[in-house]
Amino acid sequence: MSNKITDYDFDLPESLIAQTPLKDREQSRLLIINHQNHQMEDAHFYNIIDELESGDALVLNDTRVLPARLHGEKVATSGHVEVLLLKNTSNDQWETLVKPAKRVHVGTEISFGDGRLKATVVKELEHGGRIIEFSYQGIFLEVLESLGEMPLPPYIHEKLKDQNRYQTVYAKENGSAAAPTAGLHFTPELLQAIEAKGIHIVYLTLHVGLGTFRPVSVDDVSNHHMHSEFYALSESGANTINQVKSNGGKVVAVGTTSIRTLETIGHKFNGQVAADSGWTDIFIKPGFEFKIVDAFSTNFHLPKSTLVMLVSAFAGRRFVLEAYQHAIDEKYRFFSFGDAMFVK
Repeated sequence: MSNKITDYDFDLPESLIAQTPLKDREQSRLLIINHQNHQMEDAHFYNIIDELESGDALVLNDTRVLPARLHGEKVATSGHVEVLLLKNTSNDQWETLVKPAKRVHVGTEISFGDGRLKATVVKELEHGGRIIEFSYQGIFLEVLESLGEMPLPPYIHEKLKDQNRYQTVYAKENGSAAAPTAGLHFTPELLQAIEAKGIHIVYLTLHVGLGTFRPVSVDDVSNHHMHSEFYALSESGANTINQVKSNGGKVVAVGTTSIRTLETIGHKFNGQVAADSGWTDIFIKPGFEFKIVDAFSTNFHLPKSTLVMLVSAFAGRRFVLEAYQHAIDEKYRFFSFGDAMFVK
């Protein structure tokens, strides 16, 4: 078991970082890896249905990405300010990331969209974080929809023509600062085919927050602290998962956000799943004991990221890095708009 950040590093050619989504979501490639026998298989995402059996549960995160990037100007100087909404902390106050942070202090007033939305900085946080209080007329989410942009990750340089391509087809609950990208490959038709095979589809919510934008900055990963994110699972969803488990079916999570939610709840309730909501800062790395998840799909993640550590916790660090090298050699597409892997 390694806690050294360098043990989760790999060389990724920049040309493999996907800049745009594929025209057809389910046509992405899928690398199926079996950590029990250390085998790999190249497939396409629509083949995921072959990895699922009647009686299994497929667990999806139905969070919806807010158009959370705002461009405004300081009222006092007209200087440009970029604000990224991360978490609604209370009423009209939000935790945000601000650029350029060194020029935005407590008391700074910012105007967006010719004053349709105004903000005042009420607290400074570390790493460019600010608590901001907004004032506006009407409904905040409607104002945000008209003024905000989809907060694409910094490694994507192409402009997104269709904003909905950074949402899953089942996105419902507003609140994320980033998409649960493992779910971007599903289409309504694929989900219908999965249900028709007798697989239970369960939705939970985890709003992806600040941790997505923060690299691991410590040499010893055991010193890294995850930021907390809000999660929720309904009673019907919990009952379905428990029934699947008791009947010997597999719980298959879509994405690291679904894994973190299920394992947060599973550890809280001693291996059982119950209706629950709250905040989680669970950090899944090698040495972690999985209580709920039997298999999962996920995209290919950044070197030295907590997400590579999560996959390594399930399938073993060396095997995961072998699979990543295979994906690089075979020119799989990486990160948010990239291809996927199925880990079992």
